[in-house]
Amino acid sequence: MTETLEGRLGELGRVLGRRVTFMEVCGTHTVELFRTGVRSMLPREIRLISGPGCPVCVTDQRDIDAALFLARLPGVIFTTYGDMLRVPGSRGSLGDARGEGADVRVITSAAQALEGARQTPCREVVFCAVGFETTAPATAAVLLEARRQGIKNFSVLSLHKRVPPALELLASAPDLAVDGFLLPGHVGVILGEEPFRFLPEKFGVPCALAGFEAEEMAAGIAELGRQVILRAPAVRSVYPRAVRPEGNPRARSLMEEVFSPARAPWRGLGEMASSGLALREDFSPFDARRRFDLPPFPFVSTPCACGAVLSGRIDPPECPLFGTSCTPVSPVGPCMVSGEGSCAAHHRFGRGWAE
Repeated sequence: MTETLEGRLGELGRVLGRRVTFMEVCGTHTVELFRTGVRSMLPREIRLISGPGCPVCVTDQRDIDAALFLARLPGVIFTTYGDMLRVPGSRGSLGDARGEGADVRVITSAAQALEGARQTPCREVVFCAVGFETTAPATAAVLLEARRQGIKNFSVLSLHKRVPPALELLASAPDLAVDGFLLPGHVGVILGEEPFRFLPEKFGVPCALAGFEAEEMAAGIAELGRQVILRAPAVRSVYPRAVRPEGNPRARSLMEEVFSPARAPWRGLGEMASSGLALREDFSPFDARRRFDLPPFPFVSTPCACGAVLSGRIDPPECPLFGTSCTPVSPVGPCMVSGEGSCAAHHRFGRGWAE
């Protein structure tokens, strides 16, 4: 299969006849393209760059500082996914706060955080909700359940992000020439194809929704190449076993009932209108920002080039900190922390490998 796959990709490069740049939006794609060897099979005509598809990586430093503020409050149990523990804010990380005595607990689901609140009614339990449209429905379902059960000691710090606004920002950037987007299949499972149609229709950029097996990712790259060759940009799913054109209406309905699009900061990309998900007014009693009257947190500049990596403007090895002062053991930025981060993937799989 490997020889056949490499041969097909090589033939695609010959037919393209020129250098093209495709962005793999999803952090899981970044890792799997390395792990499965697909990246190493690509001909010189096809260059892949990473995009803002790692939810931990795009979490803004000010939002990490908000999480740290909450975690350090007396009587608070702060629950989070494991990747968030080591992401640096301006005053350390959640892991640092836990080492200093804060009650920070790693969970694997939003439902686990709610169960913790039910079991400890004398403590405030805050769930740090991170992720794109893939995980937001689960957070919404938990909030609906919390309201149904009348649980008063549970709240959510919503750091959820929406993928389409970030892609619009990148597609409209005059200094970033992307010939196609390899879109995350799991986001497509929720959203379907329609929310991405503005990319070919407004910007003329080909799009392919792909799964995460070697053949599926290669099929996505081949679909992007086909659209470039035919000059026929569109949104096409090459992940039919999971992605329906209409997505998952039930999951979208859950999101829309609980959340509304809101302006949100993205690490390295700045603030974008409608790019976050804020709790609707009906769910304001569960909004940790309101419950604990969170103050604004200032932006603190660092030498980390994570923003340039997340926007595809540089490859991780081009950052002067990469592999020296910034490593998975002592990360400076979130792209080296998360298992889906482009810097971590390049450090683990791609050192010594050149485009």
